[in-house]
This record gives sequence, structure tokens and C-alpha cells, in this order.
Amino acid sequence: MSTGAELNASMLDRIRHDLVGLRMPRALEALDHIVRRLEHGEIGALEAVDILLSEELTLRENSRIKTALRMGRLATIKTLAGFDFTFQPSLDRDRILTLAQLGFVARGEVVHFLGPPGTGKSHLATALGVEAVKAGRSVYFCTLADLLASLARSEREGRLQERIRFFCRPVLLIVDEIGYLPVVHDGGNLFFQLVNARYERGSMILTSNRGFAEWGEVFGDAVVATALLDRLLHHAVVVQIEGSSYRLRQHAELMPEHVRSKAVLTAPGPVADAKRRGRPPKNGHASHMGAPA
Repeated sequence: MSTGAELNASMLDRIRHDLVGLRMPRALEALDHIVRRLEHGEIGALEAVDILLSEELTLRENSRIKTALRMGRLATIKTLAGFDFTFQPSLDRDRILTLAQLGFVARGEVVHFLGPPGTGKSHLATALGVEAVKAGRSVYFCTLADLLASLARSEREGRLQERIRFFCRPVLLIVDEIGYLPVVHDGGNLFFQLVNARYERGSMILTSNRGFAEWGEVFGDAVVATALLDRLLHHAVVVQIEGSSYRLRQHAELMPEHVRSKAVLTAPGPVADAKRRGRPPKNGHASHMGAPA
């Protein structure tokens, strides 16, 4: 006749076999420790099951987040907990924490972070992207330069619409560093086509060191800039950051006075009037796009 110990051992072997079959490695690893706690009376049967499943779920969730961050090109992880709000008193901390609740994502809104270099725009954009990934939303992060290079290459290869569809798939698209580097030829029209495709369908976060009134200069065409802003500011949250560079805080005394002084962005406003208003200049790529509403 089998003893109780033998029955327990046999049952544990079956459980281990089942956990392997169910591909639950973390639960399998934790099983013996949980059983010992159960035998010592530290936990009850239901609590043992709860702990076992929670261990596995935590592993899978961490794996999901890690994969999603990698696929979304959020390689450098920034968090809101790691942001020094005391260094940027112009920021409303509660407003940023409200954004972290991701209501703007559900509403398909565009969040703009505007400010001089080093004031935390990319950090905040990335941190909100990380929060979205944790909440199960798809996210993709890129600089404007990389985005436009990708679109321009796809256009040359006859795959532009396919690439635009790729950038429309993420629930949240983060475009960093608008205004830092020169825009490629026809880049404004390419960006307009993507923005128009995502308009009221997907949320975006944009960071820029240039005020909206300077976007005509950034994109080399005031008409294109007007069309872009028409869509990007329709359902938008604008966060203006005024302050010094966090990266240069320890070396501020070494910087020239004109660099050290606080940079002030042009207040958000309309782009300078162009001779022809409405849709971007017609060409083979943008002629089918409608005029700004």
C-alpha cells in the first residue's frame, strides 16, 4: 500500500509535469518552496495556488513588457519616478502624472513637449511611453530624422503607403527631436502624410526645441507647417518647459553667458501667412490629401 508521502511525491511529479507542459517555468521553479510553506502551515491551500499563479504571471508580464519596449525602440528606459521635477519648477507635476494615466491615448490626442535642449522633453516622452507599454498599449519611438529617412527611403522604393501603415499601427507614436536636425527634401510633405493618416485615429507625443511659429522654418515650407499644425493642435496638450539644461547643470559656470541664460521658445501661435493656404503643395505624393479642416 502506498504511503501518504509516496502519494504526495507522485502528485508533485504530476504537477511538475503539467507545469512543464503548460510552459510555466517560474511556477515550476517556485513550486517546492511554496509546498514547504504549505507543509509548515505558513500559508493555506488557496494562498499557495494564488502565489504560484502570481509568480508565473509576473514573469510573463515582465517578459511582455521587455519585448514590447524592445519592439517599440524604447531601449533607454526613463521613468517618471526618475524625473527631477525640482530642477524644472516650470513643470506642473500633477499635470504630468495625469498624462501618465493615459487618458490622452484613449482620446487619440497629441502631446507636445516644447523647451530648450536638456530640459527633460525626451525623458518625459519616453516615461509616458513606458507607462503605455505597461498598460498594454503598443508604442513606437523614433526621432524625426529617423522617421523621415525611413519614409523617404520607402518612397524611393515605391513602398511609401506601406511604411505609413507601419507607423500607423502603434496606438502611441513618439516622435522626438523636432527642429534639431535639417529636414530631408520633401520631408514636410512626408511627415504630413503620416500625421494625416493618424489624425483622430492614433495618439502621438512630439518633442521640439522650436516653437510652433518656427515650424515653417523647420520644415522649409510655411504651408506644410500650417497643415501639420492644423491637425497636430486640433486635439492637443501642449507642455511648455522653461529652464536650464539638466545635463549641463554641473558645468554651467563653464558655459558662455549667452548659452547659460535661459532659452525662451516662441509662444505657440500661427505660422506666418503663406501666399497660398490650404493643402501642402501638390506633387505625386501629397496631391490626394485633403485641405486642412
